[in-house]
Amino acid sequence: MRANLFTLTACLLAGTASAASEKSAFKPDKDGKYWIYGEGISAAFIPYGASITDLLVKDQYGIDRDVVMGFDNATYYEVDKQHAHLGGIVGRYANRIKNSTFEIDGVEYKVKANDNPTPEYPEGLDTLHGGPDGWDWRTFSVVSYTNNSITFSLVDPDGKEGFPGEVVSYVTYTLGKMTWDFKIVAIATTKKTPIMLSNHGYWNLDGFANNETQSVLNHTFYLPYSGQRVDVDPILIPTGDIAANKKGSVNDFWSAPKQIASGFKGKEIEGNCGGGCDGYDNCWLVNKPSPIDWRADGNYVARLQSAWSGIQLDIYSDQEAFQMYSCNFQNGSMTLKKGQGLYDNEDFPRTVPKYGCLVLEVEDWIDAINHPEWHRSDKHFIEPGGDPYVVQASYRFSINSTVTPY
Repeated sequence: MRANLFTLTACLLAGTASAASEKSAFKPDKDGKYWIYGEGISAAFIPYGASITDLLVKDQYGIDRDVVMGFDNATYYEVDKQHAHLGGIVGRYANRIKNSTFEIDGVEYKVKANDNPTPEYPEGLDTLHGGPDGWDWRTFSVVSYTNNSITFSLVDPDGKEGFPGEVVSYVTYTLGKMTWDFKIVAIATTKKTPIMLSNHGYWNLDGFANNETQSVLNHTFYLPYSGQRVDVDPILIPTGDIAANKKGSVNDFWSAPKQIASGFKGKEIEGNCGGGCDGYDNCWLVNKPSPIDWRADGNYVARLQSAWSGIQLDIYSDQEAFQMYSCNFQNGSMTLKKGQGLYDNEDFPRTVPKYGCLVLEVEDWIDAINHPEWHRSDKHFIEPGGDPYVVQASYRFSINSTVTPY
């Protein structure tokens, strides 16, 4: 049965190269990173969390900018005590699980808590990104590696973090012409189980080198299909309600592109990312017209632009929600990589400040496993013999149409 499983998965991952023929030709660099290359783009990945560590594209002046957060050496990811889920695959269930519990066919399961600790519940009130040893804390295997693509695999055993059943997963990253694509496939082999996965990359389209501001609040953001969002309580647990992003409101990124800073001008931003938090950590719904052709030109679910670097990022995906986090809890304690930021400038320390980055996650409706009234159970509970869990996305880079190219 396991042989048939791997045969099926290989078919699902069409386009990846043979591990046996390709792996021997390519090795990680001295920092433990696996580099792949496309046209006008290059990126590095590590097995820890199947994480993206570097992504280089040229800005409007022809200068290479590394637009994702990370560390210079792969070994530091395992010892970093902040563990901000830098560029990794978050799972087995991304985002938060209310009360760390869910029900499958009348049976309640309790998974390990790791979020919102209190004196009464020191481990936490809920589970975030799969628990204290979620997928982005673990080392994946490299099963295929070519000049422009890499595939990682993880076997998540039955009972890990309290989740039922074994899950086998494959993550493929591919570079093309100014594009970074990923495909994640997960298969439940023994029991019905919840699965929701996403890449948790941190972005700054200026490569942290903007000599005018360290903040990404100068970036312009656009969610053309997201007139609604998942309503949450003060600790960011979904209430079950769907909220309207009314035109002109703080969470309105659908009516027109707008600079993220514009949302900080009024009192509406206060508590927008939870109790005592001013900023964004919200799950917007993606209400595309049917039929959905997520690869088609013009149907991106999100667009991020920087006028300073001129870099534009359009995100295409088959997912029906989109989470954006504005790095509200970065505090200047995380150091930039050597190829990022400014040197010899006392006004701009080589660290990541509050609002110095954005996390952009393609995913489904968060905590849907605890909201059967949303009728999304078939997308979140995967069982042996059924369809695999699949998430796909394409990140496409260009120079802003409003900027004169170099």
